[in-house]
Amino acid sequence: MLFGEAVKLALQSLWSSKLRTILTLLGVIISVSSVIMVVTLTNGAKEFVTSKVNTYGASVITVSKMPQTFMTIDEYVEFQKRKDVTYDDYRAILDRCRGCVSVGASRSSTGKVVRGTSSTTDTDIRGWTWTMPPISNLNIEIGRGFTEVEDTHSSHVAIVGSDIVDNVLGPGDPLGKEIRVDGAPYTVIGVGERQGKMLGRSMDNWVAIPLSCFLQAYGAHRTLSIMVDAGGGGVVLDAVSDELRTIMRTQRHLAPGIKDSFSIDSSATFQNLLATVLNNFGAVVAAIAAVSLIVGGIVIMNIMLVSVTERTREIGVRKALGAKRRDILLQFLIESATVALVGGIIGIFLGIAAAKIITLIIAFPSVVAIWSILVALFASTSVGLFFGIYPAHKASALDPITALRAEL
Repeated sequence: MLFGEAVKLALQSLWSSKLRTILTLLGVIISVSSVIMVVTLTNGAKEFVTSKVNTYGASVITVSKMPQTFMTIDEYVEFQKRKDVTYDDYRAILDRCRGCVSVGASRSSTGKVVRGTSSTTDTDIRGWTWTMPPISNLNIEIGRGFTEVEDTHSSHVAIVGSDIVDNVLGPGDPLGKEIRVDGAPYTVIGVGERQGKMLGRSMDNWVAIPLSCFLQAYGAHRTLSIMVDAGGGGVVLDAVSDELRTIMRTQRHLAPGIKDSFSIDSSATFQNLLATVLNNFGAVVAAIAAVSLIVGGIVIMNIMLVSVTERTREIGVRKALGAKRRDILLQFLIESATVALVGGIIGIFLGIAAAKIITLIIAFPSVVAIWSILVALFASTSVGLFFGIYPAHKASALDPITALRAEL
């Protein structure tokens, strides 16, 4: 029997039992769609986080009280006991670091921005030195950033996100307009590039003011983050990191052998952690997918066994007319593989659709990976073939005389 004829017979058999076929498909559809949805969302999250990490560039080093990432509550408690990173630490690095191309410091809070009768709440208030916009690769669409003089003399100027322009400043040129940040007046000198939303939260609801103004308004009792542009990666980055560690240990009078009471991180730190987390997450997803597909395969095998029992007479007739064992085997294998393949295709479309709906609802990034589609199709078809072997073998092994008598 030709392969094309076997496919045609398999499809006809599946079409004749639509309800059974649909119920059989459900197991494969659910497992494949779940995996595709998770992989699509995971890829989106990976690209988003990687792009945000790379925003600061591969040559940027962060000096802070505690690392940007930690794994346990005990670590968090331990890091909280450290001394704050202060403005004096920033000045020490600025004055002594020979390998640093640029040095900046920042602190943030949440506050309210008002102009006339318009206002925003839960706005990210950022205290930045004049060097921070270039270090953080902030693209200023309108206006300019801070100057060193404005930073040194605590000038009441501000750079704002696009949400502040849309919701507070209103139509017209935003430059030169006055806003009140937690009651203090500031003149807008620049507008940052629009960044969109993440998990339903706007990334453009922020105001940046000179760090000197921020410390006057909110106090100097909390830790700063110091950011350094090393001017290069690899050996240069390591050399500057060592220099920063020496300066900070000197500032804190740490004796040799005593652990650092601060953290030094680079973009590579975040990327390595991200890769580890996503790889572990991917392993968990793969395990769940394997279990789901096995369950779907068992459902296919059960349905195919029922189909063999119901079609015993048909098998006998075909054998009596000259069909060989391999013809019967091929027919039933194609039926099980077709069910799994169709279920996989439907599952892929549903999984992608679910991921995109989540993106539309809460702005969670999603990226469709071609490899995940190919793997899903291969895995679902393989499961159909594997779990179809026993029913197909049982059908092909039927004695034609016994099969013909089955329904007499």
